[in-house]
Order: sequence, then structure tokens, then C-alpha cells
Amino acid sequence: VIVDHTTTSAKVAREMAALAEEGGRSFIDAPVSGGQAGAVSGQLSVMAGGDARALARVEPVLRSYSKAIKYMGPAGSGQLTKMVNQIAIAGVVQGLAEAVHFAKKAGLDTDAVLDAVSKGAAQSWQMDNRWKTAAAGQFDFGFAVDWMRKDLGLVLDEAGSNGARLDMTRLVDSYYDEVQQMGGGRWDTSSLAARLDRSGDR
Repeated sequence: VIVDHTTTSAKVAREMAALAEEGGRSFIDAPVSGGQAGAVSGQLSVMAGGDARALARVEPVLRSYSKAIKYMGPAGSGQLTKMVNQIAIAGVVQGLAEAVHFAKKAGLDTDAVLDAVSKGAAQSWQMDNRWKTAAAGQFDFGFAVDWMRKDLGLVLDEAGSNGARLDMTRLVDSYYDEVQQMGGGRWDTSSLAARLDRSGDR
């Protein structure tokens, strides 16, 4: 059984599954969410596509570094699910960047704001893990903008094929392009806040 944890297109995953089957093997497209920290702590979430019986055979191995493994359907389904994940993250991170930017412009104590809003409906993983660093302008860690743009490119290509309307995702992708132009290709995705700070200082 070949398990691929990279994030690629669903088309590539289907092609790999077909090639594996020709060779008498099984292929599982199993992109992950959780980043480097999740990998180190064994807290990754795995989205798997391919043969369910093959996944069951390797699941004990995957559980050694994953907190959740979800079978999503035939080959390519794991990659499509990862695209959903990236769409959701793009919107949340842009919202977080704007919230931090607004709080700073309003003269609020950003730590106090975090305490106030993170206990209610605004709470998210991004808020818990990226608010303070974004407020401090610290972005030299985490999931790189270059990688996110690659992923969003896959998303937008797929949307072009299936007819999904992704207005926000397309817009946030253009914002990440601006961050790259600022020299932030290796910055964490929360560096959307740096783009707003730079624009606000003009």
C-alpha cells in the first residue's frame, strides 16, 4: 500500500491510483492538516481517498502520528477534502488578520481583546495559535505563504473544473501574492496581517 501525504490535485491522485493498481498495489491519497507542530506531536488530521480496505491495513501506522483519520471515498477524495480545508483556512486567516489590524488601529490592548473574543463564537484554532504572533508582527514560522499559494492554485483549478464559485478564496489568494511581493513567501499564512499593516501605513 502506497500512502501519499502530499497535497496535490485530485487528478494526480487518480492517476497515481491507476498506476498503482496496474502494478498490483494500492494507492491512498492522504493529505494532512495540522502542520509541522501536528506532525511532531502526533496530532495530524488525515483525509484519505482510495480503497477503504487498503486504508484499514495501514491505519495502525497512520495512527502513530495522527489524531484523526477519515475515509472520504474513492481516489482523489482525500485531495478534494484537503482543498475544502484550505478554502476554510484562507477565509479564517483573512478574518483574523483584519480583526488584529482593526484592534491595533482602534488603540485596543490586543491581548485583552483576545481574552474577550476568544471565548465566544469568534474562537478558532487560528485565533488561539496565531493572534498574538500576528499582533506582534512575528511570521517567521509555520505554514509558508508559498505553500498556501500552491494549495490555493490547486483549489482554484479544481473550481474551474467543477463550477464552484470561490470569490473569497480567489481574493485571499491575490492577497497572498502581495505578501510574496513583500518578500514574505516563507512567512506563516497569518502574515496577511503584515499586508494590512503595510497598507495602513501608507
